[in-house]
Amino acid sequence: MTDKSILTELHDHQRVLGQTISESGQLVHRIADAICVCFDGGHKVLLCGNGGSAADAQHVAAEFVNRFRNERRGLPALALTTDTSVLTSIGNDSSFSEVFSRQVEALANAGDVLIGISTSGRSANVLAALKTARALGVITVGLTGEGGRETMAPLCDECVVVLSADTARTQECHAFLLHVLCGIVEARLLDAKARSGGGAR
Repeated sequence: MTDKSILTELHDHQRVLGQTISESGQLVHRIADAICVCFDGGHKVLLCGNGGSAADAQHVAAEFVNRFRNERRGLPALALTTDTSVLTSIGNDSSFSEVFSRQVEALANAGDVLIGISTSGRSANVLAALKTARALGVITVGLTGEGGRETMAPLCDECVVVLSADTARTQECHAFLLHVLCGIVEARLLDAKARSGGGAR
């Protein structure tokens, strides 16, 4: 890859990310509000996705459970992509399209938040999980690309749509926005703890 092609990729990344932030910046803050309310109420965040989006789900769960930038109490978050026995048993006995929805049915409660990640917006198992979550009174959050505006967004209370049909650009934006989201949630929870006199833990 030449320097010119690298710069072309960079400029495309910057364009897509800039457009997405311009359109969805306030939406990210609303999602952060919902997650803070969830954690403050003793509820949990569940995450799901496939492939690179599965890695994003695990990454964010780790940021919440352990830490992002600051020391503080662990926050209850779970990636539905990690238990191979559960995933393979559901896939074998039922259908791969049910590997997340079955876990939502078993683990989620009203007041929890489900974050579904699908660059295409057409991942059957993510869409099924969002449908099941809504039926249970779970707050549904989606991250998708342009293709998910019609398929995924209607199943979500809040949905960030990256303004691209390119999988790489969409995943890059998702990773950035998820990091921003983790930072906002962590800062708000620490600030609330400090104001109450409780410190970081």
